[in-house]
Amino acid sequence: MKKLFILLLVLSWAGTASAGLSKAGSAGAQFLKIGVGSKYQGMGEASVATVNDVYAMYWNPAGLVEVENYAIGFTNVNWLLDIDLNYVAAAKYFEEVGVFGISAAILSMDEQEITTFEEEDGTGRYYSAASYAVGFSFARQLTDKFAFGASVKYIEERIDNERARGYAFDFGTLLYTGFRSLRLGMSINNMGPEMKFTGTDLDVRYDPPEDEIQTDVGNSNLVSSQLKTTPYDLPMIFKVGLAYDIEFGSKSLVTLCADLRHPNDNIEQGNLGAQFAYDDRFFLRGGYKINYDEETFSLGGGLVTPISSETRLYIDYAWQDFGRLEATHKFSIGFTF
Repeated sequence: MKKLFILLLVLSWAGTASAGLSKAGSAGAQFLKIGVGSKYQGMGEASVATVNDVYAMYWNPAGLVEVENYAIGFTNVNWLLDIDLNYVAAAKYFEEVGVFGISAAILSMDEQEITTFEEEDGTGRYYSAASYAVGFSFARQLTDKFAFGASVKYIEERIDNERARGYAFDFGTLLYTGFRSLRLGMSINNMGPEMKFTGTDLDVRYDPPEDEIQTDVGNSNLVSSQLKTTPYDLPMIFKVGLAYDIEFGSKSLVTLCADLRHPNDNIEQGNLGAQFAYDDRFFLRGGYKINYDEETFSLGGGLVTPISSETRLYIDYAWQDFGRLEATHKFSIGFTF
């Protein structure tokens, strides 16, 4: 158990150390950093030790061990500048084996008109852009106090006819300390090789200088070439968090949680969150982010209601403040059965 914790810590610092002084703007695939699961956004995204449903595949795959049978979840994120992120996930517990899950995140935006230096007001032609990530996860309770989880993801980004493809891994642990309800979580997300855009729009005809012209190319001096694009890193992040429950009577429960984050493309960040639960059905949430560019406060709420003897419906909402930018609204719905 201790060896796994140490291994994750070493891998994280080794990866982030290689980034050197390169920080903001040094990583691409930024859609991988848009959180999902309104429950956790409402708590300031302090989620590493609190996540206990299908959204563990995003925050900390070890949290999947809390899924008892079948679970399905869907989140819509109304992001900035009319950008939408939709996330869907499903998980199933297999006795004596563990929990398997599959997830998909799709970032989309409206079409934009193409402009050129000659036609600054628009050419009448449009382009679109989108990003995708499809993941497969597994989690297992190794002992009564320790759980481990991992995910592998296929990632693709598209801008008009250009595409970048890659893959990444997530690893996470969850430790039940034995001190009352205290839990400790740790995760490394988006570990993978660089990605690079390729596509037909990068094909060009190059007119070389006269001293480079070959005499055997016929009547045309144009040479088939391709524009070079710069590879970019994935937004890898190392997170450590804790969570603690406090009971107030037989039906009221307050959960306090905090995360520390070490991203490879930004400064260290912190997340604080709290949730008040009544009768395990009604929820109020709040959170605060530290050292983020614009994000600060978040608020949210949730409802859990049975719809049959074995099926429960989960509905969650979160509002996140983005300072000088517009606030974002996030809705989630899920089922366990």
